[in-house]
Formats: sequence, structure tokens, C-alpha cells
Amino acid sequence: MNAAIPALETDIELLIRNDRDAVATLTLNRPTARNALSRALMAELQNQLDIVAEDKSIKAVIIGGTGPAFCAGHDLKEIRTNERREIFESLFAQCGKLMTSIVRLPKPVIARVHGLATAAGCQLVASCDLAVASAEAHFATPGVNIGLFCSTPMVAVSRTVSRKQTMEMLLTGTPITAERAREVGLINRVVAPEALDTETHELARDIANKSPLTVKIGKEAFYRQLEMDLDAAYAYTSEVMTENMMASDAREGIDAFMQKREPMWKGK
Repeated sequence: MNAAIPALETDIELLIRNDRDAVATLTLNRPTARNALSRALMAELQNQLDIVAEDKSIKAVIIGGTGPAFCAGHDLKEIRTNERREIFESLFAQCGKLMTSIVRLPKPVIARVHGLATAAGCQLVASCDLAVASAEAHFATPGVNIGLFCSTPMVAVSRTVSRKQTMEMLLTGTPITAERAREVGLINRVVAPEALDTETHELARDIANKSPLTVKIGKEAFYRQLEMDLDAAYAYTSEVMTENMMASDAREGIDAFMQKREPMWKGK
């Protein structure tokens, strides 16, 4: 059973979708709650990711937020309304499914980060394939400060950031700056606040101009090979490249390169 959405939110759209240049922008829209991941908001985001996965007109996704923060993590007020064990199990399973859906989406997902990204919000950033942040953004896994270790957020963060830096974030809860987040690999780019939307969209549009089949193949292979030992990874990716070479987009791309023209992708 999901906790009820606070009355002040019943008339607002929890997630806003805008499509432009083959890019779907999904904007978390709980500004008064700093875009905390309520059960309802996670369900909306999951639903849109499922739709985007099948939408051939969309080649890339951006996840952003409204208001003063990108995402403040789980909704603690909602969590405290029902403290049965099965409710907690369901909540964290829902969040885990959402994060793995981002990783397994056959299209690249870019986090557009402003303000704070904390706890599950930091997990959301780490789960995205790429991240662009405002110079004013900060990142933290501060659960230890309230007696609730960020165990599920650390799954995504530890797969993106070095062990020592991840442990420091987890054990101290101290926020790090956008520049530090870039240095440790949590995000890709730091930009001026006024340039955040433009820079993020241009990155997404650049990727959207590639062969969608090639991007799909590459994203899946990237995450799968990371979990393999060296020999298995080379054996697997050799097979992936062989299959990729058999695709018409690969032949078109090679021909276009040699003929010094723009490729015409067919997605097959």
C-alpha cells in the first residue's frame, strides 16, 4: 500500500515530459519537497522510462528537476507514515527496479543536476549514463547523519566513484562540490548555472544523432563487460563487435566515413 500524496501535490504533475530533437526530458516536479522520491514520483518516472524504451522517435533521455534541488533522496515524511517491514521492503525494491531500469534502458540517460543531489538523489545521478552539473550543485550520501546508512545509494555510487571516495562520502555524509564530483567520476561536466540546460541538451542531441542500434548495443555491452573478468570481457565484446559489424548501420557508417559524407542511419 502506497502512502497518500500530500494534499498540496494532488493538483500538480509530479513528472513533466518534454520531447525535442529526439531527446525526452523528464523533469521531477516536487519543488516544495526538493523532488524527494515519493512512491508516486518513482512510479511516474518508471512509467515514462518504460514508454521511452519502446518509443523509436526518442534517442536519448535527460532527467532533471524543478525548484531549488535536483533530488533530496527518499521522502522521509512519507517513509515515517507507515513503518511496517513489508512497506520498507517494497519501497527499496521499487527504487532498485527504477535505478536498474535506467542502466538497462536501451538509450543513454543523462542527469541534469542543479542544487543538491543527496542520498537516493545521488544514487539517481550515479545510475545515469552521463551527468552534467551546475557549478553550484552539491552531492552527498548523508544517511549516516540520521542513523540510516545509504546502503542502496552506495550500490550505484560505488560502481561510479572510487572505493575510498565512496566510503568517505558514506561515512561522513559531507557534501562534495560539483568540481570534486567531476574529479572523482560521479559526473562528466561542470557548467555555469545559466548554461546547464543548453549544455545538457546539446550533449543529448549529439548522442541522439548517432545510430540508435549502435548506441543500444554499446550501452548494454559496456555494463555487462564491467562485471566480467578480463578474458571473459574480451570474449564477450569480440562477439558483440562481430554482431555489430553485421548490422547495416555499421556498413553505412563505414561507407559514409570513407566517402566523406554524413551517414543515413536506419537503426538496423
